[in-house]
Amino acid sequence: MKIKPIKFFSPQDNTSGQKAEKSKKLPTGYVSATGKLVFPKATLEELGIEATLPYFKIGTLEGKRKIKSLYLIPSDDEQGSFSLEKSGRGGVIPLSFILKKGGIDFESAKYTFTVSLFNYQEGVVGFELGLISSEPTIYR
Repeated sequence: MKIKPIKFFSPQDNTSGQKAEKSKKLPTGYVSATGKLVFPKATLEELGIEATLPYFKIGTLEGKRKIKSLYLIPSDDEQGSFSLEKSGRGGVIPLSFILKKGGIDFESAKYTFTVSLFNYQEGVVGFELGLISSEPTIYR
């Protein structure tokens, strides 16, 4: 029988006297009632997105019916890419049809997203947008 690796705790692990590390707050944005991904100015600045990165390839995981995450990959090519449009002090990417088709009901529920970085390919860093609904999930 193979022995499983076990991590044992010490009594010090169970004390509240230790300071918990603050988790770094991820950049955020939201989906507008018209189906646009809205990136506030602070989020764009934190991610380093400006006029130099106006185009993105946008996708989601294959084989999933409902969109839970969107993946944005910076692109130099206008063909087949979505453009980041200036709106107010931030930026937007219109995606209403894709979001509706992916099960995101942005007209009746407020959706926000957190942005995290991931390595897409050698030297290419993409953005993962994790969608979060403000409506509670109802289990039946």
